[in-house]
Amino acid sequence: MMKGVSVGVGLLGLLLACVTTAPTDKNRDWDIYSFHINSTVTSRYATTIITSRVANRIDQSQEIEFHVKIPKNAFISKFKMTIEGQTYDGVVKQKEEAQQQYTQAVSRGQSAGIVSSVGRTLEEFKTSVTVAALSKVTFELTYEELLKRRMGKYELLIHARPMQPVADFKIDVYINERPGIHFLEITGGLSTKALANAITKTHASSEAWVHFYPSKELQSQCESCGEQGLNGDLVITYDVHRKTSMGDLHESEGYFVHHFAPSDLPRIPKNLVFIIDRSGSMHGRKMEQTREALLKILGDLAEDDHFGLITFDSSVSTWRKELLPANQDNLEAAKSFARNIHERGATDINAAVLEGTAMLNRHPQGGSVSLLILLTDGDPTTGETNLEKIHKNIKEAIGKKFPLYCLGFGMDVNFDFLEKMALENSGVGRRIYTDSDAALQLQGFYEEVATPLLTDVQMIYLGGANLTQTNFSQYYNGSEIVVAGQIPDNNIEMFTAEVIAISKSNRVMYSDTLPKEEPIEARSDSHIQRLWAYLTVKQLLDKEVQLSGKEKEKVKKEALDLCMKYSFVTPFTSMVVTKPQGEDSQVAHKPKEGEKPIRSSRVISGSRLQVLKHQVNSHPAMAVQDAYGPPPMAVQDAYASLDFNDPPRARATKTTMRTTTTTVSPLRRFLLPAEGQALPLCYDIPVALSLRLLLDPNNELSMNGQLGQSASAGYRKIVIHYRSDQHIELDTTGITFNDEQNTTYFSWSPKINHKTDSVSLILRDKEMDVTIASTRVVIMLYKRNGIKFLWPVLRQRPTGDNIIGIMAHPPVAYEEVQGITMKLKIRDKEVDVSRDSAVDLSVRSTPTVACWLMPLQSALQGELADFTITQL
Repeated sequence: MMKGVSVGVGLLGLLLACVTTAPTDKNRDWDIYSFHINSTVTSRYATTIITSRVANRIDQSQEIEFHVKIPKNAFISKFKMTIEGQTYDGVVKQKEEAQQQYTQAVSRGQSAGIVSSVGRTLEEFKTSVTVAALSKVTFELTYEELLKRRMGKYELLIHARPMQPVADFKIDVYINERPGIHFLEITGGLSTKALANAITKTHASSEAWVHFYPSKELQSQCESCGEQGLNGDLVITYDVHRKTSMGDLHESEGYFVHHFAPSDLPRIPKNLVFIIDRSGSMHGRKMEQTREALLKILGDLAEDDHFGLITFDSSVSTWRKELLPANQDNLEAAKSFARNIHERGATDINAAVLEGTAMLNRHPQGGSVSLLILLTDGDPTTGETNLEKIHKNIKEAIGKKFPLYCLGFGMDVNFDFLEKMALENSGVGRRIYTDSDAALQLQGFYEEVATPLLTDVQMIYLGGANLTQTNFSQYYNGSEIVVAGQIPDNNIEMFTAEVIAISKSNRVMYSDTLPKEEPIEARSDSHIQRLWAYLTVKQLLDKEVQLSGKEKEKVKKEALDLCMKYSFVTPFTSMVVTKPQGEDSQVAHKPKEGEKPIRSSRVISGSRLQVLKHQVNSHPAMAVQDAYGPPPMAVQDAYASLDFNDPPRARATKTTMRTTTTTVSPLRRFLLPAEGQALPLCYDIPVALSLRLLLDPNNELSMNGQLGQSASAGYRKIVIHYRSDQHIELDTTGITFNDEQNTTYFSWSPKINHKTDSVSLILRDKEMDVTIASTRVVIMLYKRNGIKFLWPVLRQRPTGDNIIGIMAHPPVAYEEVQGITMKLKIRDKEVDVSRDSAVDLSVRSTPTVACWLMPLQSALQGELADFTITQL
């Protein structure tokens, strides 16, 4: 029986074909004739193989793309393509070694980056290869992941979207858990009544099999299906039996893993302090969702818990000076306080967290667990703003006495800063996405830490070596502690495991030895060794973030050595995807969240399959529009020159058809966020114009900018005027601040914290953070392809209704109107749009995002002349 299938947090399989000539019948040009997702899960460690087989049905060569999504927590460990009996394997190299190859490909306008971060939990893998006439190609991708236990269960989420009905479509899940499988459930959009007959589940004592084999006809008949086949999720959740509190101890080939998750313990009361950002950037939906979540969390506190509430902007406010018991009267008073939290001012994270630390330190700690939970959506902009000093202050104040959990709201937050602060203080960083379910995300995080059962957990392994993390500040009900290591010389007779911890009322100790005999199926593979390597690398990555200097380099080398040995694609390594002679290799990096690879201009969207047509046309701008979907080629070229994350020039095709060229005026593309929708809007503005960015008449504040000559760049100069006596002028060489009495000049190199009574200037990491009255804007300095330019990001919008300028528009609400052509309904008017992409310069990683492209007049509700000026 096949022991396989997809696992993790999500998978998406699809293929895209780029054809060099117009086909007569696109359904006969190519065929995904087999698509399998197979994953084996043993001891919660999943090895997944995605295999796709495609046939070129025509007598011409064509380019085929392999395009899947995998969990962010996973490491790619193998990729290969097989064409005409020849296999091309991906090779894992040090990131620096692969970087030169990556850079050279980008400089030629090719799509070198093939892995990108997508949404909350997924990464996207995409590559392509030219397939000869009437030939076939097989793609095979392998990745590995340790499943995490949350809220008492492990979850495998499999997203299936092959983009066409497939004759041989299979999803197979095989789970082997030695302690025994307690329960297993299947839900999701593919687990519907219409598809019920395609799903089979077999559950034995320690094994389970799930198969999803829909027929080709069924793939186009279900509720979420159509001409493009399946589109939905299979969600498989399970948990294991735990016969003893010591948990499950498992050995294989000289390596062991210990899963520890006791539940038969009394709950420990909590001392909990919530630190809530109320600065101006939390305006609107963010603050509404925060209040909603806080009210629900307060209602879930137990009577023997103690809690405190702190809100902060440029000043820090406490609901009460001391922690209070969670009785009915105190909770009602706290809820009333929470309902009246309103946003205002700047962001003093340092002072707020220090106040929360002091509040916990003043409270008696005996027989309880203390926790700090910080929620913020911004960077520190007032008080102490030096990030290193903040980390130092917080670490010294907490002194390893309790954990700090940092929740970063939205994509603009400096998540690296928050994550490091959390890791240094035994906590975790978690991003809260600004979607409609943000309140549920906050509540879900609280539920994970709501029931502490043990503190000061020490995992001791006599006879073990090269252990992963063995000390844990807390253990929460529904979670799991996992430790792995080596047993030298495989001497299991001398191996003993002990756990020492503090429960609610006393010190507890558990001990166990390895079983003398293992099941045959568990002793014949290397999954425990690879689990140990995976967990070790993950923890070294967290450790490396917290260190500096020689210690940082030592940890990085240790992680790198393991990555190279086990072929893991991580932040320290990359995979070079080799191809047949004459085609350029591609490089797979492990991306940071928000990063995307270069998008090929030949593909309108990464989420659908498209056959591209190259036709004879005397107007190449129109030909490109017909074939590729994006704007004229000059715009596409402009985006191609921006770092590694922008759409490249279209790859040359093998057609012999001739076209002529015309000159197209360069355009700069702008993004406009949408309210409650996944895709933002985008529009184009000609380069070299002087634009009104922001005008706030009530506060006598204006900001103007002059675009550079190149469409690949942003602004060459930005000027901010406040009242009649304060002016800030920024260009790519420096910043000048004039308050009529003094003129101060700053270069972009040092860190700066310059403040007057009404203006705050904070410069760090090539970002100038300007706060004036209730407005906060960050001007970012970029350098791409030798061109320096500025890009402004509005972090805190001015209050008032008469704000104008291209940056003044709040998120736009729209509805999609389906028809022959795509339309959006905006303010009761229908607008023709096309799905396209743009570079998001508001994020330092400059991701390429999908967007709805529309005329400027429709996006800004005005003419271009309304936003141009004669002088800055």
